[in-house]
Amino acid sequence: MVLNHVLGLFTNPRAEWQRIRDTECTVSQCIMGHVLILAAIPPIAGYIGTTQVGWTIGAGDPVKLSNTSAGMIAIAYFLAMVIGVMVMGRMIAWMAETYDVKVGFNRALALAAYTATPIFLVGIFQLYPALWLNFLVGLPALAYVVFLLYMGVPVMMEIPAERGFLMSSAILAVGLVGLVSLLAATAILWGLGFAPAFTN
Repeated sequence: MVLNHVLGLFTNPRAEWQRIRDTECTVSQCIMGHVLILAAIPPIAGYIGTTQVGWTIGAGDPVKLSNTSAGMIAIAYFLAMVIGVMVMGRMIAWMAETYDVKVGFNRALALAAYTATPIFLVGIFQLYPALWLNFLVGLPALAYVVFLLYMGVPVMMEIPAERGFLMSSAILAVGLVGLVSLLAATAILWGLGFAPAFTN
């Protein structure tokens, strides 16, 4: 089921959103059958990339993280993505009420989970943790996330396209605020001495 939805979101996203809506997965099905599986791709790839491949700065030797440090970052990374999807699902459900949309948390969570699919998948490129590469593939992935959001909201919420556009914009704003908050929290933690440990 996971693979079918993933492929459909890229080959025929509108029809796939309709299938996701009509399936009405439970919270456990959505989390266990999609989020936990795909959200594991970026941290696992990042762990391998930062400990085995590394990245170079100028003409120097590759910089790598210690196994312990990379492992802790991978776990935190994974938890942040899973919790982030659940929080966004809760926020979407709350915003749906303000837009007078009668949908449950299950559907709001499904919207958040499947919208994040491109970000989960593009995480495989962290096997080679070069900043330029991740930037190059990350931008199109983010753009497709926005595309899926604006296409999925009217379908999942069963509202006209005009209202869907307004609601999608509000969801996007909340997501951006959450991302900035996460980056700020990371910077603060690094400043308090929780910076990653390097092997060389």
